[in-house]
Order: sequence, then structure tokens, then C-alpha cells
Amino acid sequence: MVELIHDLRAEDVRANLETVHERLDAAGRKPGDVQILAAVKYLPEQELSALAQGGITLVGENRAQELLTKAEAHPGFTWDFIGALQSRKVAMVLPHVRYIHSVASDSALEQLGKHGGRETRILIEVNIAGEADKAGITPDALPGFIERCPVTVVGLMTMPPLAPKPEQNRRHFAALRELAEAHGLRELSMGTSQDYGVAAEEGATIIRLGSFLYGRRAA
Repeated sequence: MVELIHDLRAEDVRANLETVHERLDAAGRKPGDVQILAAVKYLPEQELSALAQGGITLVGENRAQELLTKAEAHPGFTWDFIGALQSRKVAMVLPHVRYIHSVASDSALEQLGKHGGRETRILIEVNIAGEADKAGITPDALPGFIERCPVTVVGLMTMPPLAPKPEQNRRHFAALRELAEAHGLRELSMGTSQDYGVAAEEGATIIRLGSFLYGRRAA
């Protein structure tokens, strides 16, 4: 079980964020082209102020109830939902988020139709590597899924395999970009602390970072 992160320091977040900006620049991405989302699943609510002080404006939570608690306590952030989406949680999540990154079932589409509208914006989760134990629809299923979606689809999200070398996931990121381009979708949520540089090189517009942002810098 992963332990919660405590005693987060704004100066560490700021320094780590600068490193991310430098890596994105090296990847040939202009400022503003890639949104940096701080994944806060393992951050207690009281630690979020350090994120704001460190320069983070966009955050994502994996759990519906935690999202409600944290979003109500910290309304200054832009909030996204990035965890596995249970259809019965859709109505709970929608009022608090900009995007849901993880829509991948017809039951979720049904609930989005009941509780959302055209102003509701989502990303569809695609199991781009075809892993049996991963959530997400298959690439072949995407056209029909988009057609059935009752709300606005703005992009795609994926979680590729945990690879020992980031370069090993380049082909998965490239495949998701090509899939998004084929369907005229602008947002690509892909890349985490382990491989965000490669994801950025392949067109990510949102990278989801956790441990890299929170690491303590040497004095």
C-alpha cells in the first residue's frame, strides 16, 4: 500500500515544476502547449496549499468522495477526475470537474446522458496496448463509442504498460495521437512521472504527474 505524502514543501514543488518545464522545452513543446496536472490521490487535503504556493493550478483526483472533499476545500484549483469511473459516481463528480479523463463504459455513458449536457466534456480512456488487466476501450471500438456518447468528447486518455525505460512506451503514445487525430480530438492525456518527456514528444496535451512533483530537493 502506498503511503500518503506529508510535509510537502512549496519550494520543492516549484523547483520540480521548473524541471518539468525545462524537459518540455527540450521536447520541443511551447509554454502552454502541455498542461501539467498534479495527481493528488496520495496527498491529504491539508497538503494541497503547498501545491498552489508552488505554482500548480490543475489537479486531478482518482476517487469521487475525495474529489468532493478536496475540491470544496480548495476551489482555486481547476479539478479533473482521473480515476476509474464508476457509473453510480458520475452525478457526484460532474459538478466539480472540468474534464473526466476516464470514460470507458456504456454504463458511464448512460449516466452522463442523465446528468450531463453538451457543456460536459470528457476524455475517453483507450487501452492502447491491449492489456487484459487495464481499463479502457479498444481502438477499434472508438468510433462507435464516440457516436453513442451523449456529451462532448474532447480527447483521449491512456495508461500504457509500466515500462523500465520510457522509450518503450513511445509507440503507444504515438498510436494514441494518431487515433485522436483521426477523430479530430484535440486533448491527449498521457504520460506520468516516469515517461512524461516521451509523451510530450509524441503530442501529449495533458501530463499527469505525482511523485516527480512531490520529491524533496536537497538543501
